[in-house]
Amino acid sequence: MTPQERIEIVITLIPQGRIATYGQVADLAGLPGRARLVGRVLKTTALTLPWHRVLGASGRISLPEGSHGYQEQVGRLQEEGISVISGRVRLRDWQWQPDLAELLFVLPF
Repeated sequence: MTPQERIEIVITLIPQGRIATYGQVADLAGLPGRARLVGRVLKTTALTLPWHRVLGASGRISLPEGSHGYQEQVGRLQEEGISVISGRVRLRDWQWQPDLAELLFVLPF
């Protein structure tokens, strides 16, 4: 399985109403330290992924403020009930924390 496929799988597993950081996705994909690769995968993948659920390490939206993509990401997160304040999501409240069963039996790697 390629690193791109691993990242795509992890992103598809982020539950609705939760977010993950780029670094968290990389870690869960077995690619620690590869947060930038997660961003590249999101930019180039042909799959339809819930990209809006992936944020920067501080919970900040990584797209330029005011851009179409930024507005779309804020809108999608808010539709899922996630509170976005000044382009930031409070990780303590909304970050996906997979339980042991998810880590052992859902992630295929």
